[in-house]
Amino acid sequence: MSKRFKVTATGKVLRRKQGKRHILQNKSRKRKRNLGKVALVAEVDKKAILANLPFSHR
Repeated sequence: MSKRFKVTATGKVLRRKQGKRHILQNKSRKRKRNLGKVALVAEVDKKAILANLPFSHR
């Protein structure tokens, strides 16, 4: 889990977006560019993710 998520100093959980591994020629430049950005984890999922991270400082 710690490879996929990062906890910021303010307690937000960051994740990478899915869908940028293969079959990229069917996707537009704009879509591929936006898939490369980092996104925030939804508040509903945050508690479950933090429970599985080893050093999340809950």
